[in-house]
Amino acid sequence: MATILDKIIDQKRLDIAAAKARVSFETLQSQLSSAPPVRGFLKALKAATAPALIAEVKKASPSAGLIRPDFDPVAIARDYQLAGAACLSILTDEKFFQGHLDYLRTIRQVVEIPVMRKEFIIDRYQVLEARVAGADCILLIAECLDDSQLNDLYNYARELGMDVLIELYDLENVPRVMKTGTKLLGVNNRDLRTFVTSMDHTFTVRQQVPEDVLLVSESGIGSHDDILRLRAAGIGAVLVGESLMRQPSVPDAVRRLMHGN
Repeated sequence: MATILDKIIDQKRLDIAAAKARVSFETLQSQLSSAPPVRGFLKALKAATAPALIAEVKKASPSAGLIRPDFDPVAIARDYQLAGAACLSILTDEKFFQGHLDYLRTIRQVVEIPVMRKEFIIDRYQVLEARVAGADCILLIAECLDDSQLNDLYNYARELGMDVLIELYDLENVPRVMKTGTKLLGVNNRDLRTFVTSMDHTFTVRQQVPEDVLLVSESGIGSHDDILRLRAAGIGAVLVGESLMRQPSVPDAVRRLMHGN
């Protein structure tokens, strides 16, 4: 039986084909020179008090459905920056998460902190799209890519000047992800095949990753106690979206999460 992740990747292949039909890879390449300069995503995380916050602009998800009906991506991004987020993660998948690449383009123009394209990236075209739109970082999901794809997309993003957050869930992917040379690793606490979530998964992965790799704990983080546990374990950053997006006041929600008040 096809998992949610399988369905998303199947749809992504259709989306990419349609995008290439509208704008060729070569035309997109010609737009690189007018892309805004890269801001250091990893550098911003290292400069913040650990765990640094990557705040996510997220309207919906397959597991939760509609998360924020009154969704204003620019206002949310500004609130995140005002509340002290180190970086932003912008959902750009349209069908399953109700995101859009235009959200990233617009947000990039009004905030000063680095932004990441959070997407199911399986093709160089999407990497190039991200940089042209102003992304400072992209997400690569190990479970979606074989070794050849993972290395090619990672290296291409680095050639374009972007940082790369490689995310994994399965422990068996740790060695092959480390072979890319990445210094930024995301641990998805949610199994994308079943959508079951456990923050303890981060601590398990931490034991298998070199100390010089900045670890990002993703999903299932909803309280200041969670932040304190992650800080004590030496986790460098957290990626949080849903628990913040559900609150009436995003700045207040960020402060409660990160500072407990």
